[in-house]
Amino acid sequence: MDSVTQAALGAAVAGLVAGKKCSPKVLLAGAALGTLPDLDVLMNYGDPVSDMVKHRGFSHSIFVLLPLSLLLAWCWQKWRPTQFGFTQLWLLIAACLITHPLLDAFTSYGTQLLWPLPVSVAVSSIFIIDPLYTVPLLVMVAGSLLWRRKMARLCGIGLAISSLYLCWSVIALNIVEGRVQDQLANTPMADKPVFIAPTPINTVLWRVVVLDDDTYWEGLTSLLDEDNTIDFIAKARGHWTLDEKPQHLVMLEDFTSQFVKYEQEGDSLTATDLRLGMVEYLPFKFVFATLDSNGTWSSALPVQLESPNVRPKHLPALWLRLLGNQDIDANLCHAKECPKPAKSDV
Repeated sequence: MDSVTQAALGAAVAGLVAGKKCSPKVLLAGAALGTLPDLDVLMNYGDPVSDMVKHRGFSHSIFVLLPLSLLLAWCWQKWRPTQFGFTQLWLLIAACLITHPLLDAFTSYGTQLLWPLPVSVAVSSIFIIDPLYTVPLLVMVAGSLLWRRKMARLCGIGLAISSLYLCWSVIALNIVEGRVQDQLANTPMADKPVFIAPTPINTVLWRVVVLDDDTYWEGLTSLLDEDNTIDFIAKARGHWTLDEKPQHLVMLEDFTSQFVKYEQEGDSLTATDLRLGMVEYLPFKFVFATLDSNGTWSSALPVQLESPNVRPKHLPALWLRLLGNQDIDANLCHAKECPKPAKSDV
C-alpha cells in the first residue's frame, strides 16, 4: 500500500497497543515504524527488474521483522527508557512492523512474508491506493490528537472500520472468482491461468485476465452489473522470439506467474507485467533486447519504459463501468464510439 496508508496504520496500531499510555509521540513513532519496511526502495539491486522483484523482500519478512522488533525494543529501553514495560514495548514495535507487510499481502504486487523461503503472497483483493481503507485510519488518528483521553479507543475504531473493509474486499474477490469460474466452466479456457484484481481505488469494479498461449483475454465485471456475464476481449500476448531468454526475463516471468506480454517495438523487444494497471496503463514494461546496426539482437540489462499518462476520457468511462454500464469494454471504450474488438465465446 502507499506510504500514507502505512503510516496511518502504524500510528493506529501503536495507539491501540499503547492503551492508556498513548500520546502524540507514540502515534508518531508508530507512523515511522509503519513505513520502515518500505525503506528497501532506497536499495539499488543493479537494474529495474531486480528492483521490482526484490522489493517487498527481506524487509517484509516476518523472519526478519520479528528479530528486528526485539532488537529495537531492547535498544529503546537501554538508551531511551520509557513508561512501557519491555513486553508491551516489543509488542507495539512488532505490531507496527508486521501489519505493514500483512496489509501489502492483500494487494496484487506480491509480498515475501516468509523470505528467504521462495513464497510470495498476493491476495489481490485491494488496490495499492484505496481511500475507503485509508480515510477511517486518518480520521480516527487525527481525532485522537484532539481527544487525547480517548486516543486508544479512537485508534481501535479506525482499525476496526478499515479491517472490516479489508474483509469486504476478500468477500468481493470471492464473488468475482465465482462469476469467472461459472463462466469459464466447460469452455476451452476452463483450465487457463486467471488473474483477478480490483481496478484503481475501489472494490466494486474488477479486472479479469485469462492467459491463452499467444493471446490473453481481458474483461471487466462490476458488482453492480445486472448481467454477471463478463465480455472478454482478445489481446495479443505474443511470445519471446529469440532462442534464449535473458535471466532477468525469467525472473519477471516467475515473479508474475507468467502473466507477461511480449512485444517488438521498433528495434526493441519488450515484456510487460499484465497484472498491475489496466488498458494501456501497465507501469512495469521493460526492454530486454535491442537490434544493433548489423541486424543482430543483443540482450543487456533491462530498461524500464515510462507508462503513458492517463487519458481524461478514460476516467468517466471507468466510473460509468463501475456503476454497471456494460456497454463499456475492458479498453474503457463505449460500444458506440470504439471499433468492436474480438470477443470470446464464453
